[in-house]
Amino acid sequence: MPLTQADISAEISQAREAYLKAVAAGDPVRDHPARDYAPYRSSVLRHPKQPLVSVGDPEAVELSGPVFGVTDVTALDHDLTRQHVGEPHGERITVTGRVLDRAGRPVRGQLVEIWQANASGRYAHQRDDHAAPLDPNFTGVGRCLTNDDGEYQFVTIKPGAYPWRNHVNAWRPAHIHFSLFGTAFTQRLVTQMYFPGDPLLPYDPIVQSVTDDAARQRLVATYDHGLSRPEWSLGYRWDIVLDGPAATWIEEGR
Repeated sequence: MPLTQADISAEISQAREAYLKAVAAGDPVRDHPARDYAPYRSSVLRHPKQPLVSVGDPEAVELSGPVFGVTDVTALDHDLTRQHVGEPHGERITVTGRVLDRAGRPVRGQLVEIWQANASGRYAHQRDDHAAPLDPNFTGVGRCLTNDDGEYQFVTIKPGAYPWRNHVNAWRPAHIHFSLFGTAFTQRLVTQMYFPGDPLLPYDPIVQSVTDDAARQRLVATYDHGLSRPEWSLGYRWDIVLDGPAATWIEEGR
C-alpha cells in the first residue's frame, strides 16, 4: 500500500524523538542528518554504502570538472528576472547574504550558483513533467561571485511548491538550490534555502531529515524589510557558514 503523508509524518516524529532522547542521554548534537534517513525514501537507496575512493591524480579531476561556461561571470548573471525579453511571472525577490568560514570571516571570490523552480513550481528541465506551466521568461538559474565582504546577491522570483513522488500527496516547500565552489572545482557544496512561515516545512522529509532544530532553522532565510525595494521586490537574507558548529547543512552531509 502506498505511503501517505500521515505515515511519513509519523516516521519523522519518531526519528526526531529518538534524536532528542539520544542527545538528552549524552550523545553529541548532530547538525547533519543520517545518510539513510528513512522518511526520505530515496536516501535509503542512494546513500553511499562503500568506502570512499581516493583520487590518484587530483589534477586529472580538475581537467574533467565543470567550468563557468562560454564566458566568465558577468554583472547580469545574478538577476534571473532579466535573462529574457519579457518579465517572468511571480513575486520578485532579492536574496542576499554572506558566505563565512567557521571563524566568521568572509569568503571572498566564491562562485555561488542557484537553480530553482518557477512561480508555478516547475523547473525548466526536460525531466520535470509536473502539470504546471513553464514560464518562457524564466529559466531559473543564476550565478555570482562573492565580494570582498563575502556577500552575494540574487534577484529572482519566489519559487512555487511542487509535488514529488516520495509518498502520496508529497509536496516540496518553496526552496532555492545553492551551489558553492571553493578554490578548486573539487570543493563543491550544495544546499537548499527555504522561506520563513512556509506551511509545508513540517511535512517535508528532506527538511526534517535535519533533526536538530537549530541546524534545521539555519536553512530558513529571514525576511528583511530593509532589503525590500519599493515597487520592486521583497528582501530575504540568508548567510552560509561553510564549516564549524554553525555550519549550514549541505547535501553531501546526508
